[in-house]
Amino acid sequence: MNADVQLPLVNVLGTQMAYRSAGDVDAPVVLFLHGNPTSSYIWRNILPAVGRVAHCIAPDLVGFGQSGKPAIEYRFTDHARYLDAFLDTLGITKAYVVAQDWGTAFAFDLAARRPELVTGLAFMEFIRPMTSWAEFHQAEPARDTFRKFRTPGIGEEMILQGNAFVEHVLPASIVRPLSEDEMDVYRAPFPTPESRIPTWRLPNELPIEGSPADVWERLSTAHAALRASTYPKLLFAGDPGALVSPDHARAFAAQLRNCRLVLLGAGRHYLQEDHPDTIAREVVREIDRLPASRGSQSAMAA
Repeated sequence: MNADVQLPLVNVLGTQMAYRSAGDVDAPVVLFLHGNPTSSYIWRNILPAVGRVAHCIAPDLVGFGQSGKPAIEYRFTDHARYLDAFLDTLGITKAYVVAQDWGTAFAFDLAARRPELVTGLAFMEFIRPMTSWAEFHQAEPARDTFRKFRTPGIGEEMILQGNAFVEHVLPASIVRPLSEDEMDVYRAPFPTPESRIPTWRLPNELPIEGSPADVWERLSTAHAALRASTYPKLLFAGDPGALVSPDHARAFAAQLRNCRLVLLGAGRHYLQEDHPDTIAREVVREIDRLPASRGSQSAMAA
């Protein structure tokens, strides 16, 4: 087994959170937020390139990767609380945010609650309030699977006992095949049914048809703030995508201020695994456009 590197840990709300870092600590901060069931490991092929022009920080969300698994419910509000505490512990007061999947929900919420912190946002395969299941995914079989994930008894059997998110959803949502070494790193945080509770909770937190009501309300507020915001935005989309099709990405980008769309080509949900070089290059271009970075010489400028 090719184990991942041991990550540094910080004490956060009675547990520990792990994180990856790259780049000069005096450079502008770029915060990378992952989704379910991954970890900061999904950014491993992106951080070195972005680290040439920025100070990259990529936490493992609480309950994921090498972070601790405290006895909490792992609801949306829990993750937001731990993320806030993580940022405060590291003294991060401004950051360009790069996010995917649930990381986008936490990023939108963070930008709405702490607008002084977010200087820009790059995002992909994003979470949003969905009025019907038809809006959730490009493929009906995937919608059916997630309905089962949210069905009491069935979802627990599939995810807690069968580790469905790691063994099935993850590899099926990447175009290239993951190696066994890569799969082993993704499996490592979830060896037992109890350890998989975070991966089961998040599909039950998806704001679909108004439920859960508190997540629906919080993300509706966050998306309203996103539409009103003027900070620079970069939206990546794969073809056919999973949560976000190219057509949906075009329409969504058009309703935002100061948003640039990058179509990556063949991709499903975990676009970082299929297009790390393009994502890194485009993020570097965005960082170079920020006021604090103007005049700097990008190591990756095209």
